[in-house]
Amino acid sequence: MLKRKFMDTLEMWKNTKDKKCLLVKGVRQCGKTFIIREFGKANYENFIEINFISKPELKNAFNGNLDVDTMIQGVKLLMGNVNFVPGKTLLFLDEIQDCPNARTSLKFWAEDNRFDVVASGSLLGIDYKDIVSIPVGYEIQVDMYPLDFEEFLWAVGVPSDLIEGMGRHISGEEVIPDAVHYAMLKRFKEYLAVGGMPDVVNAYIETKDYQQVQNVQDRILRDYQDDIAKYANNSDRIKARNCYMSIPAQLSKENHKFQYSVVEKKGTARKFESSIDWLLEAGMAVASYNVSAPSFPLIAYKKPDQFRIYLSDIGLFTAMFGFQMKQAILTDTLEGPAKGGIYESAIADLLYKAGNKLYYYKREDSTLEIEFLTERDAKVVPVEVKAKKGASRSLNEILKRDSISVGYKLTSQNAGVVEKKITLPLYMGMCIAAVKR
Repeated sequence: MLKRKFMDTLEMWKNTKDKKCLLVKGVRQCGKTFIIREFGKANYENFIEINFISKPELKNAFNGNLDVDTMIQGVKLLMGNVNFVPGKTLLFLDEIQDCPNARTSLKFWAEDNRFDVVASGSLLGIDYKDIVSIPVGYEIQVDMYPLDFEEFLWAVGVPSDLIEGMGRHISGEEVIPDAVHYAMLKRFKEYLAVGGMPDVVNAYIETKDYQQVQNVQDRILRDYQDDIAKYANNSDRIKARNCYMSIPAQLSKENHKFQYSVVEKKGTARKFESSIDWLLEAGMAVASYNVSAPSFPLIAYKKPDQFRIYLSDIGLFTAMFGFQMKQAILTDTLEGPAKGGIYESAIADLLYKAGNKLYYYKREDSTLEIEFLTERDAKVVPVEVKAKKGASRSLNEILKRDSISVGYKLTSQNAGVVEKKITLPLYMGMCIAAVKR
């Protein structure tokens, strides 16, 4: 079984005194159902699972009166031998986006408070007009992501003490031993090729065959396109798919800013912006926004019309290029703008899966560009990504500001520090991402 950090989130929720229903959001196939099922079976005498996609007839239990006792009777009639024991039962409502009344019912389960209820779903950011009432105040919403790089390292057997030891190098003052450094670079490249979708990681662990990895990734990408066709509005279906499939081309340009003309010749924001919004709300893609100034708070300087789009998992992104991209990454023979897009996407993956909002800084009137800006202790921390060796002119320039006390350069090189600039290996991006925000 893959070790997931999200188990801590579930246990923390269970131990809260004034429990509300837990709503777990996350892109399809990131492992929500599996981890909630394992949690339920390990922590409750009675675990009741309802999946509204595999068993659509169970939606009938949530039609009409949403009184808890009435819903329990409906579930028992439809499922047969299930026990609702107060204080000892977890009810799991899976794929809840397919049953709007079940989403509304969370209010009544929370008010009743005899049973613990966890709901999960994909595409929950989409505006479902059939939901009678969103249970504001009665549900706790949490996000779950595909495996992050640290979880991937756990999965492939890297010792936990070695991973935890990486944190002491974040100051750049202590060089990482060469044996560890090159081993971690190798694992990082594996992560670029495999990513964090649980089915993909399991395929890699079981077979060590990258073609099998690609096959599973291709299947997931097809499933995502099917989701677009099923759930997007009629006017957005083709446009959302085309925007999604354009992401590799967008990030292979010298300028990684999302351009509608790459999706379609003479494409405009007016035509495609609703499709971009759909992909972001569905969790299939992640946006990083340009800011007018690298100043705290970054959201105050956000430019909504200037953004970059990344996939929600680095492995799926590299898979969109095809199997030969994996070979180029693993043998370190990849060159050109696509390499920059791959490594930039990898750092976006590390930051996003740790819960960071994504921002970048690029001035239109100069070559100054910082791939990522994060916030720490009410100050902006720039993160520059170098897919190959090179000068850090942009980072050096921005570090001249008195308001910025430290900046990171991520590269294939070992750790080092010069004044306010800390150079770290690319894989150390996981330590930057995990720093308390």
